[in-house]
Amino acid sequence: MDPQVAPAAGEARRVRKSAERLAASADQQTEAADRRTVLAGDRTLLASERTYAAWVRTALASLASGVGAPALLTGVIPEWLARTTGTVLILFAGFCLVAAVWRDLRRGLPPPQPNLRPLPPGLLVAVNGFLLLVVAAALVGVWAGHFRHALG
Repeated sequence: MDPQVAPAAGEARRVRKSAERLAASADQQTEAADRRTVLAGDRTLLASERTYAAWVRTALASLASGVGAPALLTGVIPEWLARTTGTVLILFAGFCLVAAVWRDLRRGLPPPQPNLRPLPPGLLVAVNGFLLLVVAAALVGVWAGHFRHALG
């Protein structure tokens, strides 16, 4: 047997094994990258829903403050200013509700395909539409004087 052939065959086997390990490693990295992409999509979707919830939470707090302002401020400041304060807070609540739906429906670039399903847009519009009716009723209540003596 030729002394040159034996080392060359051994070297070829080592190179082949190294290539197989490298291919397996590349497959693992591709799978890990795909998984990270899916998780990034999930995180993006959840962040969008947290932002929506923050807008709605701000709207509800502003609505409650707007309804309570005339009751708390009447007798401390002129009545027209108490009503105006309540009105501004209630209108801000309406703005927040519209902004919540607008921001959630106009997400920009779609996130990578998440495992999670987003909230249905119709549900967001329906819930915020109902809350806008509550905002309108509160606005009428403030100007009709229904909340002026709520504490008394």
